[in-house]
Amino acid sequence: GKGTTVAKLVSKLQDQGKTVVTWSNGNIFRSVTLLAATWCEQNNVTDIQQALTKENLASFMTMLSFGKFDGGNYDTRIQGLGLDLYVSQIQNTILKSPKVSQNIPTVAQVTQGEVILFAAQAVQTMITTDESNLFVLLEGRAQTVNYVPTPYRFCLILSDETLIGKRRAAQRLMAQALKDVAAAGNESAVSESQIETALTAALDSMVQEIP
Repeated sequence: GKGTTVAKLVSKLQDQGKTVVTWSNGNIFRSVTLLAATWCEQNNVTDIQQALTKENLASFMTMLSFGKFDGGNYDTRIQGLGLDLYVSQIQNTILKSPKVSQNIPTVAQVTQGEVILFAAQAVQTMITTDESNLFVLLEGRAQTVNYVPTPYRFCLILSDETLIGKRRAAQRLMAQALKDVAAAGNESAVSESQIETALTAALDSMVQEIP
């Protein structure tokens, strides 16, 4: 997939002595979501959609900045609503907290344009520095990365497009089975037959969704 391809490219370039920076839009969506969730907390609002006005989104984006900060490394800074955080320091903690993860789909629906523009500007910032051997690898879906100007673009194409649906179905089956097994308790002593039963039940539930 995208992540594996980027990892291999990073390895090859670093073996050649190149400096490589990777970029994913995911953390920017999470950063905007964190700001929206924080706004809700400060305004005693429970529906995050109330935070996603045109004015608020414009304000949230001004609270994000990209550049070289302490240590000389590129990073995204979140500064506003009482927050002063660096994405690299919170990407596996605060940005993956429930108040962020649960609201990302809602926020992402209305911030595609803002995030794409921010990503394009960040990439431009990096490639126009004096580091001639700097390579920026940006990964994402076509509908977002297509708007980032670059002379180099690689598209992953599956020989069998049904694999996408199969992969998604397998992910859903596994997630539901894990949830059911956890709800039953005693996760450390789950038998193969119990796992099979949970997977079968999850599959039966998915089949019911077919019209």
